[in-house]
Amino acid sequence: MNKMCGVHKAAWWLMWIGALNWGLIGLLGINLVMTVFGPWPVVERVVYILVGVAAVFSVFSGKCCLKGGMCACHDEKCGHCGPQEKKEMPSGGMGGEKKM
Repeated sequence: MNKMCGVHKAAWWLMWIGALNWGLIGLLGINLVMTVFGPWPVVERVVYILVGVAAVFSVFSGKCCLKGGMCACHDEKCGHCGPQEKKEMPSGGMGGEKKM
């Protein structure tokens, strides 16, 4: 997981929170989100929305292309990475020849 960008990490954690919550509801009848945020139903609802958005994002965004802070797409036309991440790849991609 440490090779994912921040957005993918956040989506990953939110999906685990949702999975844990649904597992507890199914097994023990305990809604952890409601237990934690019971006095604030608006916050509870926001958590549910964020979990749903994270799941949809994960389905449609595809694989995270950041590996160790650098673009790992090996494609100059990658739209996922910014110019800071687009550095020469060890395989010789992104700019030509390998440097020794």
